[in-house]
Amino acid sequence: MFNVHKRRGILAAAALTTAGALTLAACSSDSSDPETSGSNGGGEGSGGEAVTLDFAFWGNDVRADLYNQAIALFQEEYPNITVNSTFLGYPEFWEKRQTEAAGGGLPDVMQFDYSYLRQYSENGLLLDLGPHLGNEIATDGFTEQILGIGVVGGTTTAIPISTNAWGMYTNPQLLEGVGVADFAGGSWEDYQAWMAEVTEASGGEIWGGTDYTGRIQNFEVQLRAEGNNLFNEDGTPGFDEARLAEFWESGASMRGDGASGISQQRLEEINPLSGFGAALTTSELTWDNFGGGYLGELGESYTELGLIAPPVTVEGAKDLYQKPSMLHAIAANTDNAAESAMLVDFLVNSPEVGAIFGTNRGLPASADMRDGITFEGLDEQIRAYEESIADRLGDAPPVPLVGYGSLEEKFRVLGTELGFGTVSVDDAVSQFFAEMDVVLNS
Repeated sequence: MFNVHKRRGILAAAALTTAGALTLAACSSDSSDPETSGSNGGGEGSGGEAVTLDFAFWGNDVRADLYNQAIALFQEEYPNITVNSTFLGYPEFWEKRQTEAAGGGLPDVMQFDYSYLRQYSENGLLLDLGPHLGNEIATDGFTEQILGIGVVGGTTTAIPISTNAWGMYTNPQLLEGVGVADFAGGSWEDYQAWMAEVTEASGGEIWGGTDYTGRIQNFEVQLRAEGNNLFNEDGTPGFDEARLAEFWESGASMRGDGASGISQQRLEEINPLSGFGAALTTSELTWDNFGGGYLGELGESYTELGLIAPPVTVEGAKDLYQKPSMLHAIAANTDNAAESAMLVDFLVNSPEVGAIFGTNRGLPASADMRDGITFEGLDEQIRAYEESIADRLGDAPPVPLVGYGSLEEKFRVLGTELGFGTVSVDDAVSQFFAEMDVVLNS
């Protein structure tokens, strides 16, 4: 048995609402419908009355199964609290949250992304967790730096679950099948050449990777290597039209006829799987906590993955950083703040939950949760990877500006359109800067 940290006392009912929080209308939820969520106020207090909480997260079937196991343990410990969980893919998750935010019905507890933290916090949509820290939410397993990640404007509105870093997954079994060695490192040009070698060796049945210029994080890695932020503390961009055009133009060999990367049409056909998860590509640039999801998608015939550092833009640059892979937040409109905080505490601190998830959500931020993990296999691989890139780790960038999430999504959509050939690089740059002008000046 694990030694579960002692649960703190429950706040009085008077503490269930936060001063200054928006009063938002709650909407009901049907837990059988993955598109439905919203605070339903299933209970009135924290003294053992029956309470129902709605919990929303993004992910896939693999993560859903892990959360189901964790929630089952939570409900064993708190039999008066019922948790209805729902999940969607990442883009759809945030589209749903935007709709709920406008209508006043956010779920009680949400898996949250750093990209949206400032936006939702400054709009008063997230609960001030200050009164719950050290009470329902134990904080002794966190460093001050980690807890500070969830602070916006001096108020704690989210608790980091874990940290992660940008990396590259590879598929050793696919590479062995096509007779090509793993990527040995090098520049972005070296990486593209390796992708082309894989694609050619397979006769076009397997691709070396995906057009990485569709991910804003790869652009950020390159900018950081050049000494720039994607966005500065004052919200100004750290790049101009010419630099973005250069980045998107660099992806030309990975898309179109005879491309070294998997086609956008093929990606649409296998959606929601990625090319890597469908065993159609041998590499994927992504956050290092995605490995468990990939293995789940690949199936039992694939037992291992490679995990290496991204290509190098400038030798010796501090281009990588650790970020909160995700956080947990509570909606300001919840009718059950104390019980919601108890759920957050369980999901970020419980050693049993750590044992269930391993590094699926990144390396746990809480020492209590890490105590539940036996680091082996992929978990140990991720831990070792983050140690291996220590010389490339720099300071984290500023907290994402309000509207960053919509800009990240616009970048992804334009990358998709570039892949289809329905937009030129110049038009894509114009569209992104127009969107950025709206976001930065709204």
